[in-house]
Amino acid sequence: MTSLPTTCVIGAGSSGIAAVKALHGRGFDVDCFEKSDRVGGNWVWRNKNGMSASYRSLHINTSRERMEYSDFPMPKSYPDFPHHTHIAQYFDDYVDHFGFRDRISFETGIERAERLPGGGWEITTDAGETHRYDALFVANGHHWDKRMPEPMFPGAGSFTGLQMHSHDYTGEDPEFFRDKRVVVLGMGNSAMDIAVEASFSAAETYLAARRGAHVIPKYLFGKPTDQIGGSPKIPFEVRRKLFQGMLKLYSGDMERYGLPKPDHRFGDAHPTISNDILSRVAHGEVTPKPNIARLEGDRVHFTDGSSVEADIVVYCTGYKVTFPFFDAGLISAPDNDLPLFRRVFHPELRDVFFVGLLQPLGAIMPLAEIQSAWVCDYLSGRYALPPAAELKADMEAERRRMFKRYVASKRHTMQVDFDDYVVALEKERRAGAERARLQGYALPLAAGQAVAA
Repeated sequence: MTSLPTTCVIGAGSSGIAAVKALHGRGFDVDCFEKSDRVGGNWVWRNKNGMSASYRSLHINTSRERMEYSDFPMPKSYPDFPHHTHIAQYFDDYVDHFGFRDRISFETGIERAERLPGGGWEITTDAGETHRYDALFVANGHHWDKRMPEPMFPGAGSFTGLQMHSHDYTGEDPEFFRDKRVVVLGMGNSAMDIAVEASFSAAETYLAARRGAHVIPKYLFGKPTDQIGGSPKIPFEVRRKLFQGMLKLYSGDMERYGLPKPDHRFGDAHPTISNDILSRVAHGEVTPKPNIARLEGDRVHFTDGSSVEADIVVYCTGYKVTFPFFDAGLISAPDNDLPLFRRVFHPELRDVFFVGLLQPLGAIMPLAEIQSAWVCDYLSGRYALPPAAELKADMEAERRRMFKRYVASKRHTMQVDFDDYVVALEKERRAGAERARLQGYALPLAAGQAVAA
C-alpha cells in the first residue's frame, strides 16, 4: 500500500481550518501555518496578524444556518446573524471538537512556497525554517490586501483630512466619527455598514456611489433572506424574477431613496445586504452622492458638480487577490483573476489546491468544507480529474458564463451561486469517482515521491 502524500495548509482562517480538519480526519500527514496566534482569520477582530477586516460592531450578513459547517452546527443560542465574537469562538470550538489544534503552527508566516523540479513544494517560514510537502493547500484569504481607488482621485494629495480604506476601520474608538464630516465611497457591504455606523455620531455622513446597487434586507417575510428561494431546482431566471419582485414590494426602487439606479439586473453583481442603510437615508442621516470627481483642500467634489466639506474619506473599494509567498511568474492573480477548475484545481499544477478562493452568493465556509473533502478524495485516489482538454473546456465555459452575467469589475472574477455550485460539485465528484474506479483508484501523489503535472 502506497502511503498518502504529505500536505501543507497555508492559513488557519475559516477555509484553512476546514482543509486541516478534512485532511486530519482522513489520515493525512498535515501541517498548517498561521501568522496569527489563533484561528479564525478575518473574523478575529484586531487579529494579531493585522489582516482582519473586522470592526467592533460587525455581524455576519449571511444567516447562521447558511454559514455553519455541515457536521458542526452553530449553537442555537446564537442569533440569526451572529456577532464576530460568536463566529471567532465557533471556529475555536470547531478546531478543538475535531482535535487538530496540534497540527497548526501559530505565529508562523510563510515567506516562500517554491515548487520543486519533480513536483512537490518547499516551504520557507518567516523563522527561516524549510519543510517539504507533496501537496499544498492555499487558504490565505482574499480580504486583507486592500485596494485603493485606481487611479487615485485628482487632488488626493492636497486633501487636508484623513483618507483611509475600510480595512483600516476597527471601530475600536467609539468617538472616531464624533462630530466629523464623513464621506464613504462604495455601495458594498462594508460601505453600507460604515456609513450607517458613522451616521449615529458624525456631524454629516455622505455615501458616494460609483455605481448603483440592489440593497437586500436581512429578513423577508420573517425569515433570513438567504434562506428564501435559493433552490437550484428552480431555473435561475425564474429565481431572479421572483426575488426581484419581492424586493420591489419590500423596498421599492433605489432611486426613491436618492440612490443611483443600478446599471445591472438583480443577481448580476455581488449582493449588498443591509437592514439599516435605507432607513438612515430616509431619515436624512446619510446623504447619497454620486462618485467622487476630485479632492481639494478640505472639500470633496462629486461628479454632479456638488461638493462638501469633509474631515474623513473612507474608501470601501475592495481587495486584491495576492499570494506573497509565490513567485508571480508561477502563480498570481492579475486584476484578481486566477482561472481554476471549479475554483480549486490549478489547470497545470496538480499538487496545489485553492480553498475558499471564491465569492459566493452565500457563505464561503460550507463551500470550503466541500472543496477540502473533494481534494482529499483526489489525493487518496478516490477521485480522478477529467482529461486535460475536458478540464480546460469546463473552465472556459464556466468563465464565459460568469463574465457574461456579472458586472465587469475586479470584484467579479470568481463568483459562484452557492446552491448551484454545491450541486455541480457533487455531480463532478460522482463523475470523478467513476473515473477513479476505472483507473484502479491510483494515488496521484505518493508520499515523498511527488510528480510533475
